[in-house]
Formats: sequence, structure tokens, C-alpha cells
Amino acid sequence: MKVGAGRLASGSTPRDRTPDTYDTIGRGYRRLRVADPRIAARIRAALGDARTVCNVGAGAGSYEPTGRRVVPVEPSKAMLAQRPDGSGVRAVAERLPFEDGAFDASLAVLTLHHWTDAVAGLREMMRVSRRQVVLTFELHQDFWLERDYIPALGAYWRDRLLSPAEAGRILSATRIETVPIPWDCTDGFQTAYWRRPERYLEAEVRAGISTMALLPDRELESGLRRLARDLETGEWARRYATLLDRDAMDYGYRLLIAGR
Repeated sequence: MKVGAGRLASGSTPRDRTPDTYDTIGRGYRRLRVADPRIAARIRAALGDARTVCNVGAGAGSYEPTGRRVVPVEPSKAMLAQRPDGSGVRAVAERLPFEDGAFDASLAVLTLHHWTDAVAGLREMMRVSRRQVVLTFELHQDFWLERDYIPALGAYWRDRLLSPAEAGRILSATRIETVPIPWDCTDGFQTAYWRRPERYLEAEVRAGISTMALLPDRELESGLRRLARDLETGEWARRYATLLDRDAMDYGYRLLIAGR
């Protein structure tokens, strides 16, 4: 596997904003964003027999499969520093520094929404690998935290997010699988605590959720106060009683599988 100059499939040059973002908000990710074993199993299955994997937007290393040669690509110094051995290639998805077909597979897990040019990044994944596996999400109006307490959470991504369907078309995905979120999900992303609402009141938990970390406090405070009050009075449990018997929920997370 050789490192080359790389190129942008779209022919444009993205502005590299991700490092600044995660150098600020990503410092506790290794502690807060622990790979959920059920989601990890889905990703391993999607990678199939791939022996070499380029993990694009690798962060602190969650969901990287063992027993394969994985090359992490991550633009943020703060995220790279949290990796067990501090290894990784510092680069952006839109400009991968590898030759065409350098990997059996490329992987992107819950990172697409932070890329400056998601279309270019996906095309770069297609360029450097024969198979592409992408875990991403779409806006889901039925998530109670966004709908009833903090609408700004959904609004933040409305004009920034490439939908799974759109991403699938770019990749010519052969499968798009629904990934339900278990009630005790160990990976603390935005919908992970859908049956554990008290966790959203913890500053440390919010720091591990990029949208909550990026939004100004004034966008969160009113909704969090109402959530705290509803938890104290029992109103939350009454309003969302149907959730308390559910083991998993579909909140729009999709696993895209493309290539050979």
C-alpha cells in the first residue's frame, strides 16, 4: 500500500474545518463514545473479508475491526492523540493521500455530517477502495428530545446533512440497512439515551454529542430546564411511557454497503 498525492474526485478544494471543531469538542471522545458491540458486529459483517481497511474520520478509534490492517485517517490532532498508540494519518476525507484501489475496504462511522464536502469524501472512498461501508443517519422527527425539548438539534443539521439515500446513490450502494439503537447503547451519540433521558442533563454526556457541544448554551438551556422539570414531576415518564418497554428504536441510522 503506497501513500500518494491523492486527489479530489469533485475537483474542488474543501475548507478544512473539522480539525478545529474536534480539537475543541472531541477531547473526551474515547471515554464517552465507546463502540456498541451490537453496532460493531453489523459493521464487521458489512466489511466482509476485507483485510485492509481505510477508516475515514477515524476519531479515537471506535468501531475499528481487529484482525485486519486498518489505516486511520483523521484531521484532528485532539482525536488522534486519544488513539491507543497515537497512530493515524492526518488528512481530510475529501483529499485521501492514497493511491487508487489501495484498500480492500473503506469505512466511515458517524462522520459524514462533519465533512466539508460529503460528496467529494464519498467519491474519495470509492477511489481508494473496492468496498465502502458507511454508518450515517437522517433527520428523524420522532426523536422526543429534538421534537419536544430542543428543536435546534435537528435544525442544526437540516441544511448540512447528506441523507443516507443521497449517500447511497453516490456510492451505488448495494444495501442500505436499518440500524436500530438499543436502549442501553454504549456509544453516546445523540439518540443513544432515548430511554435514559436523565443522561442528557449531564454536561459530560452533552460534551460527547457533537451537536450539543457545538450549539450555543442559549439554544439548550430552556429545553434542558423543561426536561429536568418533567423528569422530576414524572411528566416525562407519563408522556413517553410507550418507550419504556422498548428494547431498541429506529431513529434513522443507516448502514450503507457498496462495492465488491
